[in-house]
Amino acid sequence: MEIQLSSGSGPTECELAVSKLLASLVSEFADIKVIEKTEGSRKGCFRSVKISTENDLSFLEGTVQWICKSPFRPHHGRKNWFVDVSLCHAVSVECKEFDESEVRFETFRSSGKGGQNVNKVETGVRAIHIPTGISVVCTEERSQHINKQIAIKRLCEAIESRNTAHIASAKSENRLEHTRIERGNPVRVYEGMDFRLIK
Repeated sequence: MEIQLSSGSGPTECELAVSKLLASLVSEFADIKVIEKTEGSRKGCFRSVKISTENDLSFLEGTVQWICKSPFRPHHGRKNWFVDVSLCHAVSVECKEFDESEVRFETFRSSGKGGQNVNKVETGVRAIHIPTGISVVCTEERSQHINKQIAIKRLCEAIESRNTAHIASAKSENRLEHTRIERGNPVRVYEGMDFRLIK
């Protein structure tokens, strides 16, 4: 699963909280890998971090609160800083490696070029990608074999186009999550510069 830790539009203290939460989670779950980081306004601080893990961390989705006096602004009265933890929307890639065994072919009589042979031989080909239901038709050539090759190419292009749209949609939704923080009812609460878990 992929998870995004974000300071939203919070100040530098929230960016530091993202960094501290990342370090805490890495020590708690050994398999966490950092996929992407957006640097914050100070060294060692992050506006957002995307991580991946085999563990089910869906229980962390929501807001994490850090209670601590600001290390950057000693006279600042605020002591509560927040990090948004959101599950990243999955990006489905349906045809990374095109597998012809997942394609059903149907043949039919073509009405294209070919003279008298057109209505006698089934040269038209319909290719259906079973997992997605996407189908394409090819009738341009007189050879069923060539039409089949063209159909496979078109099918791969159609699936790739769908994947590109899915990826763009998922990225857009994840960007929207970056700015969303609900400050009430935190799923976890940490305290102090040593980032002790207290709830």
